[in-house]
Amino acid sequence: MSDTPFGFGLPPEEPDNGDEGKKKGNQGGQGGPNPFGFPGMGMPGGAGGPGGADNPFAAMFGSMNPNDLGAAFQQLGQMLSYEGGPVNWDMAKDIARQTVSQGTSDGVKDTSVGIAEKSAVEEAVRLADHWLDGVTSLPSGATTAVAWSRAEWVEATLPVWKELVDPVAERVGAAMGSVLPEEMQAMAGPLLGMMRSMGGAMFGQQIGQAVGVLAGEVVGSTDIGLPLGPAGKAALLPLNIESFGKDLGVPSEEVRLYLALREAAHARLFAHVPWLRSHLFGAVEGYARGIKVDTSKLEDVVGQLDPSNPEQLQEALQGGMFQPQDTPEQKAALARLETALALVEGWVDAVVHEAAKPRLTSADAMRETMRRRRASGGPAEQTFATLIGLELRPRRLRDASRLWASLTDARGVDGRDGLWEHPDMLPTASDLDDPDGFVHHEQLDFSEIDKMLGEAAEKRDEDGDEKK
Repeated sequence: MSDTPFGFGLPPEEPDNGDEGKKKGNQGGQGGPNPFGFPGMGMPGGAGGPGGADNPFAAMFGSMNPNDLGAAFQQLGQMLSYEGGPVNWDMAKDIARQTVSQGTSDGVKDTSVGIAEKSAVEEAVRLADHWLDGVTSLPSGATTAVAWSRAEWVEATLPVWKELVDPVAERVGAAMGSVLPEEMQAMAGPLLGMMRSMGGAMFGQQIGQAVGVLAGEVVGSTDIGLPLGPAGKAALLPLNIESFGKDLGVPSEEVRLYLALREAAHARLFAHVPWLRSHLFGAVEGYARGIKVDTSKLEDVVGQLDPSNPEQLQEALQGGMFQPQDTPEQKAALARLETALALVEGWVDAVVHEAAKPRLTSADAMRETMRRRRASGGPAEQTFATLIGLELRPRRLRDASRLWASLTDARGVDGRDGLWEHPDMLPTASDLDDPDGFVHHEQLDFSEIDKMLGEAAEKRDEDGDEKK
């Protein structure tokens, strides 16, 4: 769990010197107790303007150039007129694109992918898939290989971010309206509508900025262990791969090939283990259902709330009225998600190393780099923690990788990969504590059970046809 409720916090104050302030202010999700954050909705002035900490509207307009007021009021009007779901995804998309266009902190701007880069990615994925054929029984899962710019990554992955974030945002939004007595809800209809619109915009602003920052760091579509891109596409970002490998002392061709191996291995797993995606996303939804919001403080605030004073609502939101609690449901969902992520990342780590070791001189160094990046909580994990309070960190990556390697030695490639046929066949968290015990004990053969059930169904259909 992140330290701030739902990972949302008030951005740090910006200094008066505008350029430096903009750089320091572009750190969404860090800072004080504000559970949603209201950093000026991406407008000039931000939270560091006059009265920014106490008066959000002064923060938004107080230090603004008069020439920008029209655009600012237009954006505010769009925010308050929003009538969609718990997150304003149009705003999220716009802010993510704006964040990408500003470039990364090292000054690297997004660029369109050239023909040569597209060809290099396609060739790397094709060769990676060929190498993987010899180390796994799962066939290729990438029907196409694509090279994306950062902006294209944003466009392609937003639908999956929506699926991941909406359940949590919905739960928080429901808490905002549930504390009002029924008679007050009827009287405060416009206020509730404004709260929903502002909540959707606040989520959209935070998510858009976080996804935009992440787009400057990811190297593919599976960096967080979840399939963020469209099914069947192995995607790499040439610009980010160049930045990733700049200080490794490894030839760029080897870096691209190693990352193509990881992307292609993930693609095989998610394409040919049909229950895996829903298993992972279901754990996130289970976490959302387990959120319990302590509304006692919210009830006290609402009882004194003046519907005609929107600034009072914002001040209440900044007071940290939402305090998520660790419930048994959340803990169980989080444990299930962490174990599943460890198994996915451990399998990818094991098969990629087996494929790369005989062919790439830097295989060991690249493996250790990726392990540290994932296990220490890299940018992907930090961004997700900012969005919904979950840390997508495969804490037991090394344990899982050792277990999959031991299974390969004991049962062969087919025996190892056959465990993905059914979720009940996979190792559990306790099996990671005792890998030898799991490797050598008998496994249930669900394929035989499925075969028997299929034969029984066919016989039943035949008997039914004969009676007709």
